[in-house]
Amino acid sequence: MVRQDRSDRRSGGHKRGKGRDDHHYHHGGQKTSKTTKPPVNENSPVIAVFRTFQTELDSVHDKYERLVKLSRDVTIDSKRVIFLLHRISNDEKKQSVLEEADSKIANVKQRLCQITQELQGEDPYRYLRAISPGVQEFIEALLFYHYIKNNKLLGHKELEQQLSFEVTKESEGSKVNQARDAGMKQQKGSDVKKPEEDTSEETATETKTEAENESSTEPKSCVTGGGDEAPPETLKIDMHIPPNEYMLGMADFTGELMRMCINSVGSGDRETPFQLVSFMREIYDGFQLLGNTPNREVVRKLYTMRQSLKKVENTCYTLHVRGSEIPEHMLLDAIASVEKGERGFAGDDGGEE
Repeated sequence: MVRQDRSDRRSGGHKRGKGRDDHHYHHGGQKTSKTTKPPVNENSPVIAVFRTFQTELDSVHDKYERLVKLSRDVTIDSKRVIFLLHRISNDEKKQSVLEEADSKIANVKQRLCQITQELQGEDPYRYLRAISPGVQEFIEALLFYHYIKNNKLLGHKELEQQLSFEVTKESEGSKVNQARDAGMKQQKGSDVKKPEEDTSEETATETKTEAENESSTEPKSCVTGGGDEAPPETLKIDMHIPPNEYMLGMADFTGELMRMCINSVGSGDRETPFQLVSFMREIYDGFQLLGNTPNREVVRKLYTMRQSLKKVENTCYTLHVRGSEIPEHMLLDAIASVEKGERGFAGDDGGEE
């Protein structure tokens, strides 16, 4: 009887007779709905407002994706500049490598010009996460290039001065954006009103968008100066670099200085490591003045900077104390053994077993 009463409670809706639940459940317990979905009134002002929201959100998402792609290209080209600068082994090769790096940096600036065009009239921090990796990598490459060429650090204001561009008022980028927005609106309107007749128009819109995307990747509308004749009706635009992005790029730059120190030892140059260690100490002391920063990325890169500085100091210590007794072809092995010994000492809690 107890089991029967419990089973009756579980299926209580069926025992009590007709109720409101009878409209939503069959005998098998599957949920159904007898009412059909009412048609949407496209002329309603509420629907019109939400259509506007949809268009604005799609435009924001499309711009974010375009910026991510441009930032990825900037990152790749900037890494190539860094790899190229590490090939400098002597003064004879230095000039040719710097000239090649200069041309590559000019190509990266064209990409940054396109990013600046996309950000015109926008909050500079709204799309910062989309362009931050590329901006930091470019800052790292440009600081490294400037240090090798001029033996000093490029300041934040000097960096922003190099990111000033001249573009035509009706540039390729603005035409692409206008055509893309118009095509998107036309496609959405045809999807709502004429679902059976928009196959050819949708295909043409997609083909046009693909062609415009290919043309938008080509830096045709950016003019960085240097020509004899300036294009008519040019507009000057500046790219804003947040101070935090400059600091993060500078922190990455110290890692390239550490690699430069190791490479110089391998090529037989014993003076460069002592110049680099004093320069890196000045940068590290400047970061120490910031105190406790709430930015997690700054803390992480500050720790990496400390490790890079320690490697350079160990290199200078080995060169100064044991450099005269170690052959040049064995210096890198001696430096590696010192670093390995320090890591082992830091990992031991109670000495050797």
